[in-house]
Parts: sequence; structure tokens; C-alpha cells
Amino acid sequence: MKILKTHYHPEIKTLENKSVFTRLATRSIAVQGNAILLLYTERYEDYSLPGGGLHLDEDKIEGMMRELSEETGAQGIKNINPFGVYEEYRPWYKPDYDIQHMISYCYTCDINKELGASKMEAYETKNGMKAVWVNIYEAIEHNKKTMATSDKKGMSIERETFLLKLIAESIV
Repeated sequence: MKILKTHYHPEIKTLENKSVFTRLATRSIAVQGNAILLLYTERYEDYSLPGGGLHLDEDKIEGMMRELSEETGAQGIKNINPFGVYEEYRPWYKPDYDIQHMISYCYTCDINKELGASKMEAYETKNGMKAVWVNIYEAIEHNKKTMATSDKKGMSIERETFLLKLIAESIV
């Protein structure tokens, strides 16, 4: 799969003599017209693609379908195609490693417009995460405003906004 971008968090100056933990994840891109299925997170005031970490030895497409279904209640997932890989290095918050190397495998897919019940994890519910169909251009502008003005923003907003812009240019 094509590398879309490799991003280094501003705090990461070097990988030399650092312990690095690699996390594999997937991101789902479901678009219908100008609407895209995203997760809005109240805590961080941002929109993000549905997705998350793969289980050990989990197939990437099976993991993508699992995450998409769990987070959004998506049904009728089909026509799955690779979109690209977003790679990032960011500070790790636990004492066992210095840096997290996150590799996000992004896939486009078709789903039913109507969503079923989601099965959010406790921290996702606590963060106020909910699945929404939103105009992709409005989501991009919202995230750009959050990056410029909010002190609540999470570490993934740069990735998500980059991917949304790329999706808007190439798919919508």
C-alpha cells in the first residue's frame, strides 16, 4: 500500500537511542456524495475517521471491518479498497517506551447509509465519541478551526485533517 505521509510529532527530534513501540491500525473511508462517515469526539472537538488498533495477528481488512462496525454500527460493508498508509511517530505516554510508531492502513468502502447500534469502548463513550454523516468540507474546516483555536485538541487531529483533505481531493 502506498505511503501517504510520514509525520513526526514536534516533540520527536530523533529516533536514535529511543525505544519505539509500533502500533498497527486501520482507518475506514465511507463516502456518499459530499458526506463522509466520521466520528465526532466532544473531548477533542474534532472529526476523525472510524478505526483503531489491530489485534495481534489480525487481518487488516477484518480489523478495519471490526473497528468500523464497532464504532459506527456500519452495516453492509463491501467494495473495500486500499487508499494508503499514514505513518506517524509521536510521544508514548507510558514508561515502557519513548515513542509510538503508529501505522494506519486506510481503506475506502461502501456501507449502508443507515447505521446500526455501535459498540463503543468505555473510554470512547466517556470522550463523547459518536458516529455522524457530515459534509467532508465542513469537517475539514471544523478541524482546522480546532487546530488553530482549541487547547483540547488531541494528537491525531493533524493526521485526520490531512487524510480528510486528501480524500476530498481524490474521491469526493
